[in-house]
Amino acid sequence: KRGDDITFLRRIVRGGADDSYGIEVAKLAGIPDEVVARAKKVLKSLESDAPVRERPVYRVKEPPAQMSMGQAGAEQLAEELRRLDVNTLTTIEALTSLSKLVEKAKELG
Repeated sequence: KRGDDITFLRRIVRGGADDSYGIEVAKLAGIPDEVVARAKKVLKSLESDAPVRERPVYRVKEPPAQMSMGQAGAEQLAEELRRLDVNTLTTIEALTSLSKLVEKAKELG
């Protein structure tokens, strides 16, 4: 581990780790940089010596109770994609389906 960067070796060594590497693994897995930065900030706060009652409280924002038309349309489009079995479509069926989905996506904006 060098600063904020970590290099994983392919060699496995017996014994425990001296640190937790979850955030670094998330970074390697492609989690967006702003999420990784926020996670590091939260971790630093939690590891601080400040009394628990003085630490900031982190809450997950609740999704809106009702979907907007755009969200509902996007969900419907995603559902149509999930239902497509690309392994059974002919070339023309695949192109036709793709064309319809592109048009629907354009309508969503």
